[in-house]
This record gives sequence, C-alpha cells and structure tokens, in this order.
Amino acid sequence: SIPGEDRRRCRSRGDQEVSGPDSVQTSSREMKVLSVSILRYTRDTPEPLVLAQAQDLTSFGFFEKRGVREMITFFAKTVVQRIKAGQRMTVEMEDMKEYQVHAFVRSDGLAATVTADTEYPTRVAFVLLGQVLDDFAAAVDTWATAQTTDYSLDDILVKAQDPANFDKITKIQQDLDDTTQVLHQTIDKLLERGEKLDNLVERSDDLSKQSKLFYKQARKTNSCCVVS
Repeated sequence: SIPGEDRRRCRSRGDQEVSGPDSVQTSSREMKVLSVSILRYTRDTPEPLVLAQAQDLTSFGFFEKRGVREMITFFAKTVVQRIKAGQRMTVEMEDMKEYQVHAFVRSDGLAATVTADTEYPTRVAFVLLGQVLDDFAAAVDTWATAQTTDYSLDDILVKAQDPANFDKITKIQQDLDDTTQVLHQTIDKLLERGEKLDNLVERSDDLSKQSKLFYKQARKTNSCCVVS
C-alpha cells in the first residue's frame, strides 16, 4: 500500500457495501478520488501530454504528497499510452492495491483518467470520464495542438467524491452502456512484453528522486489489515 495509508485502510467486516438495483454502491467508509486528468495522445508526441489535472491529496502526509502527485501523473500517462483509441479500461495498480486508474481514450486521441480507490463504482467513473471529456472538448477547441491548458477540473474533482452526484446520469446511460465493454487489467499485464514497471519508473524524467524512492517504499509496504 501507499505509505501512510495502512492506518486508513483498516476496516471491519461490518463495513458492508449496500446496493440496490438502481443505486450506486456505497459503504460506511468514504470512497476517495485522488485525481482527475485530461490528456491528449495524438501520436505527434512521444508520450501523452497532460492538458488539465486536479488532485486531492489531503489524506497524505506532507512528505508523501510530492511522491503521490508525481506517481499519479506517471501512471495516468503510462496507461493512456498503452490502451487503444476508443477503449475504456480499469487498471489495477498491483503494488498499490488500494487504487485503480480508470481511463478512457477517445478515437480522436483525447483521453481522461480517474484515479480512485477500489471501492469507487466503475460505471460511475466512466460516466464521469465521458462528461469530463465532452465538457473539455466543447470549452477548448484548440486541444488537438495544445501543450497544456488552464482548464480547471477542481469543481469536478469535488463533485466526484460523492458517486451519488452522477447516479441519475448513470441510470439513464445504463442501458446504452451495457454493450460497451470496459476492460480490466493489471498494470503489469498492460505493459508491453519485456517492459517492467520498475524500469519505467527508474527511467522516467517526470519522477523526481524522491518520487522514485516513494515508489520503492510503497512496494515494500504493500499490505492491508482487515479486522475480524
């Protein structure tokens, strides 16, 4: 697990998820969305470019925040670069098991990711991603050639913390989306043959020495406690 998170991941078996046929799943533990990012990967750059991003790292300590911030961006770019245009995928972070990256890459190369804990409803994440991309494309008509933008995702990140905010949209789109496949993959399986995550982290220019050390520590402390 990510350092500093173990104490917040402990929960009893009494914390059961509650769901119904028309409701978003919830639990007694507050779900967490760490980041919403918009990227473009139109193959004119060696890797995806982050056009807009918002992060909520309030649950992490002061000395952890830089490492978490850079790792979130690194994983978002890594995932977007390796999934096909038009594809939606949820990627499990094998060495940071509390979190998943939900990614949607449109056929035109505009992409978005949501980094959230594993209890966040997948369907809601992709409804959120679709809305984010539609709103962004309508507001920034020059995105296809942009290197970055000043588009703010702060409000949508706050709204995303409560999946119920997207519940009505989710219900409306449920029948339409049932035929749209969402792939589930681990980060290691997503990487191309011969690629290793450790090597990508070590070679990344986006990660500081502090973040690379943070990643190594996160791998070493990959554990979660469950109270019976």
